[in-house]
Amino acid sequence: MIRYLVGRVLQTLLSMLVVISIVFVLTRLSGNPVNLLLDVNATQRDIDILTHHLGLDKPLPVQYSLYVKNVVQGDFGKSILTRRPVTEHIWERLPATVELGSVAMFLSVMLGVPIGVYSAVRRGGFLDSSARVFAVLGQSLPPFWLGLMLILLFGVILGVLPAGGRGGPQHILLPAFTLGYFTSAAIMRLTRSSMLEVLGTDYIKFARLKGLHEQIVLWKHSLKNALLPVVTFAVMLFVQFLGGAVVTETVFAWPGLGRLILESITTRDYPIVQAGVLVLSALYLVGNLMVDVLYSWLNPKIRYRSSAS
Repeated sequence: MIRYLVGRVLQTLLSMLVVISIVFVLTRLSGNPVNLLLDVNATQRDIDILTHHLGLDKPLPVQYSLYVKNVVQGDFGKSILTRRPVTEHIWERLPATVELGSVAMFLSVMLGVPIGVYSAVRRGGFLDSSARVFAVLGQSLPPFWLGLMLILLFGVILGVLPAGGRGGPQHILLPAFTLGYFTSAAIMRLTRSSMLEVLGTDYIKFARLKGLHEQIVLWKHSLKNALLPVVTFAVMLFVQFLGGAVVTETVFAWPGLGRLILESITTRDYPIVQAGVLVLSALYLVGNLMVDVLYSWLNPKIRYRSSAS
């Protein structure tokens, strides 16, 4: 187990280094931020002074080595536009993204699990057919289109919910549903298939032969064993929410980390883009590592197979 864990940690660190390298190169290819910061009447001397002040006059390998060294020390630099530490910008926006991801994940589970359970129990019936339509729509509708339609219906026509921004609980309902609808459909399908597999096992048949109430068999014995793949899948979905909410945050003007990265790309604010992508990538990789460790702990065959390969 220790050998497997050490190997996965090393893979995660190597992946982080690859992410840092890719983002560093791509941000440099997007253009020179000096052209955005200075007036069109700026002289070449002004350009040279600002370029030197931002450290952009050094060769790319030197800039890269300095950046990696600073990241290892926890220093992400300062914003090119505001000259404030990048960590301040990240911590200002990260809570909003975590809040949106948490509520969206809660809605996904609350919708997906019960519908998946009853779809498996009523297999082939009207509820099962309706649930499959729900799943197809959830995985087919583009989030930006769904968000705009929800704004039009509830924010403009009915006027019962705010169309954007972050404030009270009513502000998060539309963006959370938009973000969570796609994954609720995925959770529903996974729960349904897992429940169908569990309901066909011998111990469930034996529990029914013992005369246990159907609700006890369904919710206590069947669901408990069917939730393992759903829980691990939900962990990965939550981490993906944190990094994949850029479109939703933009549509609803939600002041999250994804929107900050998008704004910084537009203004070529390299330090914020690099730090934001690095934080989201770290969350995703750590979540992936946690899921792998959980699986290897629950099923030793996984780590044995990984070690053998």
